Parts: sequence; structure tokens; C-alpha cells
Amino acid sequence: MYTRILFVFLAVLLTSSALAEEELMEVTTPRGATQKFLLIKPSQPKATAILFAGGKGALDLSKGLFGNPGIGWGSNNFLVRTREALARHGLMVATIDAPSDHQGKKGMSGGFRSSSQHVADIDAVIARLREIADVPIWLVGTSRGTESAANIAVNSTQHPDGLVLTSSMTVGDRKGKAVTDFDLSAVRIPTLITHHKEDGCPKTLPGDIDIVETGLSNAPLVKVQWFSGGREQSDPCQAMSHHGYLGIENQVVDAIAQFILENSR
Repeated sequence: MYTRILFVFLAVLLTSSALAEEELMEVTTPRGATQKFLLIKPSQPKATAILFAGGKGALDLSKGLFGNPGIGWGSNNFLVRTREALARHGLMVATIDAPSDHQGKKGMSGGFRSSSQHVADIDAVIARLREIADVPIWLVGTSRGTESAANIAVNSTQHPDGLVLTSSMTVGDRKGKAVTDFDLSAVRIPTLITHHKEDGCPKTLPGDIDIVETGLSNAPLVKVQWFSGGREQSDPCQAMSHHGYLGIENQVVDAIAQFILENSR
């Protein structure tokens, strides 16, 4: 009896580990940089979500302890900390690091996210992901990561299939552009915009979201989904706040996954 219980426990444990398994991958981009990303691949993915963290975006990914991927910075970022939850919806999830020549304190701040080099780097990642699983590719950015997602959605030659902007940058500064600084009328893919009604970050103003929505004039579908509730444990622009959907992560992840799956058929 005890042997059977132990066997069942081990089987469940191994199954759970397999579902959560994550691999550190990298591609060499056309300009010679190394672009790392974490990959979670379900057995039969329905779509791929490429995640762009906020802030400097330099996660400093490494092999980590016992060969498991390690994250040197940004583990609390909304998309980084919910990547496994997204994967449980049947999505292949690629969490993007800064390229090898934009690691360190500055990371991708100061204009790199809006550059053509960034687009080319991520296009190389998209091409690799399509080799792994031939499913629709979605760009998902949060906070400063929406600058990356918007730039790639507008300028990619790999033609991603959808866009998700969470806690969108609506005010540019020396660290980078607002999403509204891009020609959003060039976006011709389904787009979801999520935002917290009480986001207190002065760079991601709830009152500016209608400008983002209006700019996406040629997207076949634009949905704005508002959230409320949760709690705050950090500065309003940091991840552990309404800006990072603290306390309501599952609601937001479910909404993102539902939109991706409904528009990837």
C-alpha cells in the first residue's frame, strides 16, 4: 500500500516538474549579438507568447543552480513572474533577455528598445521559435516592455500574429519612447490593451489609454480591458503594485491567454 502511494506521489511530482520545465536558449543575431531567452514549451502549444519585461529589460539569464535557468534581475516583473501561469494555458512562452551587448546597469534603456537593431534581434528569435513550433506568434510587453513590443509590431519583417500591451508606456523620457511615439496605424494584427484603473505610475497614465487605442486604427481587432483591486507593496512604477497587477495576476493572465487563444485560430 505504502509503495503504491509513494509511486503515485512520485508520478505526480515528475509530471508537475515536466509541465514547469524551462530551458535557457539563445540565438546569434544578424549583427553578431547573442540573444538569450527562457523557453517553456507545452507538448502541443496553441500559440507562442514572447514576453518583454519592463525596466532595463536585462534579466542576466544564466544556467543557474543544478542547470536550471537563473534570473539575475527582474524576477518580480509582472510577465516574468507569471510566465509559467501563461504556459499552463497551452502557450509556448519565450521570456526575452537584453542582448549580450546591452546587459548591465543600463540594459536596453536609452533608445535601444526603439531601434532597428532590437527588431532584427527579435526577428531572429521569432524565426527560431517558428522552427520549434509552427504556431501564431504574439508579442506581449509590460511597462517599458511595451516600447519593445510596439516597435517590433510596427517594424518586424517576421510578421508576428498578435500584440498585447500591459501597463503601456504613454509618456516618453530619456530612457525610451512611449508606445504612442510609434506609427501605431501600421499595426495590422489583433491587439489587447490591459491596464489597471489605479495605476499610479506617471509614465503609464490610465487617462492616456484611449490615445493608444485610437492610434491602432488599422488593427483588425482592438480590445481594452481594465482591471481594479489588488494591493501595492512597492513604488507605483515598480512591479509589486497596481502597475504590476499585484494580487490580481491570475485575472490578468487569464484575460491575456483567452484573447490570444481566441484570436489564434
